[in-house]
Order: sequence, then structure tokens, then C-alpha cells
Amino acid sequence: MARTPRPIPARVRILAAILAVACVGLAIVGSVTFLVQREQALGSVKERLDTQVESLKAVADDSGAAGVRDGASAATEQLDMNEYDSIDDYLYAVVARLVPARNEASLALVDGVPRWKPSTLSGFDISDNQQLIDRVVAETSDGEAKRGTAVTDQGSLRYIAIPVSMPGDDRKGLYVRAVDLGAELQPVTLAMTTYVVAALAVLAAIAVVGWFVTGRLLSPIRHLRETADAISISDLSLRLEPHGNDDISDLSRTVNSMLDRLEDSVDGQRQLLDDVRHELKTPITIVRGHLELMDPRDAVDVASARDIGIAELDRLARLVEDIDLLATAEADAYTLDDVDLGALTARVGELVAVIPGHTWTVEARADGTAVGDQDRLLQAWLQLADNAAKYTPAGSPIEIGSAHDDAGARLWVRDHGPGIPAAARVRIFRRFDRAHVKRAVGGSGLGLAIVDAIAKGHGGHCAVTDTPGGGATFTIHLPPSGTEAGLPAPVRAGDVVLQREASG
Repeated sequence: MARTPRPIPARVRILAAILAVACVGLAIVGSVTFLVQREQALGSVKERLDTQVESLKAVADDSGAAGVRDGASAATEQLDMNEYDSIDDYLYAVVARLVPARNEASLALVDGVPRWKPSTLSGFDISDNQQLIDRVVAETSDGEAKRGTAVTDQGSLRYIAIPVSMPGDDRKGLYVRAVDLGAELQPVTLAMTTYVVAALAVLAAIAVVGWFVTGRLLSPIRHLRETADAISISDLSLRLEPHGNDDISDLSRTVNSMLDRLEDSVDGQRQLLDDVRHELKTPITIVRGHLELMDPRDAVDVASARDIGIAELDRLARLVEDIDLLATAEADAYTLDDVDLGALTARVGELVAVIPGHTWTVEARADGTAVGDQDRLLQAWLQLADNAAKYTPAGSPIEIGSAHDDAGARLWVRDHGPGIPAAARVRIFRRFDRAHVKRAVGGSGLGLAIVDAIAKGHGGHCAVTDTPGGGATFTIHLPPSGTEAGLPAPVRAGDVVLQREASG
């Protein structure tokens, strides 16, 4: 089985990217600088060689005895030859007067043979450079001055060769001026060498500093990875410690929020499983006990055990339905739309009128709309009404109503029963929890949990308060919808009192 290659750490990839960008930048800057300085140096050499042409003309003008062929002007000046007896004397005067500077050399040739060279120590000697001599002699055979670059054993030489002729002298003179390009470019080369060394030092410094900086920046991510590895389904309590206000700190806070939601979800699932297990034990124990004690030969005993078993199975079926309803309420994607609160209140009033044992009254009806899922809100409101009918004495009045203002919408059910103790007003919205220990009233204990889940699904909440004179008022609070708020409307002449007397 082929082994999966180990991934390259993010720290190494980031540092490599930084170094690559820095290296490219330094290389571009160095290359441009080198080329500019090199062109400046070559331009300086060209100017110096051109100056030699003008200087040679000046010498000839002062001496009055030579003709100089300048390739730049392509013209031959016939000068007075009275002061010089031969071309040899003239070239001697030229070499003596035009002293070569540093990194320069000059040479006078007669018929292609070196004749005169400077006796100063300021330049270098090219009289033995046969490669250069043969080249300039061949290039100037047409009598024109030539410029060029020759690569010889003495290095790369930039030269200018100027033919010289004199009337009455058949010999051919040639004045050669050369510049050592290697020596002229040495400062540029030295500068580039220094730049390369400095660039390498800068890259090393960037690598060292970048290694520690990236390590510090990525330490929260490394801590995040270690925390994620340490988290298990049995322990979701570990959290990250964000520092600062950068993106990584925001990531740590987001992960902490995700872990909080995950822990709440897991805790809810565990609680649900524990509650379901607890709720299932009782009917199973009852059915099993009656079956074990049942006398198969006694028809009455068999019928009694059968009735008890069916009743407990019905209770189990209701429990399963309520659990499914709660799960749907918690995970359902609500279809939000504008809900007419007045019409919703009237609809609930019509539906609760059929619940026996109580006098139902629509106390207030809001004018306006709220954003929500009408079917879910109707379901939650009816659940509150059914809960009030179960836990209040028969014959007691129950009021329903709605209100709408800047704070949002409120849908309530008000009963006049025993009320809810203050200590129990939070836990009654938990699964399988009741305000009273006695279970004289049937039910799964999930009704208020379903109502609370629907309210939270709309961005609101469900709360319970005391009813003046005794009892409890359950209210579904919905957030503002952005529409114009309406005030609670009192019962008008058109509102009816819905009543059904308790039967039995």
C-alpha cells in the first residue's frame, strides 16, 4: 500500500512564498541596477574613445603635417606636412602627446608593425597583443577608422583604430587606442558582488525573522488543531483563547461558538435520550407487570390487562409523535411571510372554542402583521391553549389575545388556575418537565418545549408571568418585523365570547 506523502506545513509554505517573492524582487532590482551601471560605464568608454579622435585631430592641426581619416565624419583632412619629415615622426608625436589614462593603451603601427608605444606607466601595453593588431590592420585596410570590441588574451578590449597617411610617404600609419573593459567594469562587478552578498544576507534575515513571525501568527491555528484533536464526543468542554482582533482571533471565536452549539446539541441529544429512556421505562414496566400477573384462564383479567396494555401503547405512540414534532420544530426551515395578527387571533379563537370545560374569550386582537410561519404560530398558540385547559380547574375562564407594538408581536393565553411557581418558570420549557410532580394530567411533557422551539425558530421566545388574581399567562414574543406597529385592540362589539360549558 502506497504511503500518503506528508503534507508540507503551512509555516514552510508561507515562508517559502515570502522568500520567493523577496528573491524575485531583489533579482529584478539587482539586474536593472547592474544593466544601468554597465551601460553607463560602456557609454563612458565610448565617449573617451571619441575624445581620442578629436584629440588626434588637434595634434594634427597643431603640428600641421598629417592627414587623419575619421570614420565618424568619413572625411579626410589634408594637413600641412612641412613640420614632419615622415609618417613615423608624426605618429611619434601623437603617441607622445596623447598619454593613455588608467585602463587605457595606445599604439602606433607602421605598415602593420608596432612602431611606437607610450613610455608612461599610466596605461597598459598592447604592443604584444597580436590578436588585436591583426584585427585592426584587417579592419582598416579600406582606409576608414573603425571601432570595435576584441576578446583577446588580455581580456575584452574596446578599441578605435585610425589610419594615418602622409603625402610623399607610401607607408601606412595606424593609431590604435584601446580600453580594458574588464577593468572599467570592475567597479560595477564589485558593486554587484557586494549587492549579491547583501541580498543573500537579507534573504537569510527574512528567513529567520519570517520563521519566528509565521510561527507566532500560526500558533493559534496550531492550537486550534491540537484542541480539535483533543475534543471527543465525551468531552466538548475545551475552548480556544483568542488574543487580539485579527482574522485568526475571529476564527478562534467562531470555532468557540461552533463548539458551543455543538456541545449544546450533543447535550440536548443526550438529555432527549435520557428523558425518552426514562419515559419509556414506566409504560414498559406497567405492561410487563400486568402481563406477568395476568391469569390467562380469567377472561376479566385478560381483558383488563389488554385495556391497560393498549392505553400504555397509546401513550407511547403520543410520546413518539410529540418527540417527532419537537425535532421537526427545532430543525424545520420555516416559511416566513407576513402574518395578519388579527386574522390569526380570530382563527385561534374559533379553534379553541371546541375545547370543553372552559369559557374561552378573545380578549384583544392586534392590528398589524408579523413576519412568521402562520401554521407554526397557530400550532404553538393552540398548544398553549391546550396546556392551559389541562392544568386549570374545569369551568375556569381562559383568555387569549394578541398585541403589536414597536417591541414586536405578542400572542398570549391567560388562565386562572394554580399558576406556575417562580422557580419552575424556566424548567417547564424543558423536555418532559412539569411544574408539578404529580402526573394526574396526561401528556408527554413536550408541549411547552415544542412551543419554545417554535418561538426560537422565529427569533423570539416564550415566557410565563402571573395572571392578576391568580393563574398563569403564557406569551409568545416575536421580534419586530419592520412594519408599522399597532396597539392592542380591546374587545369590540363584533368580538364574541366563545363558551362551552363543561360536560360532566
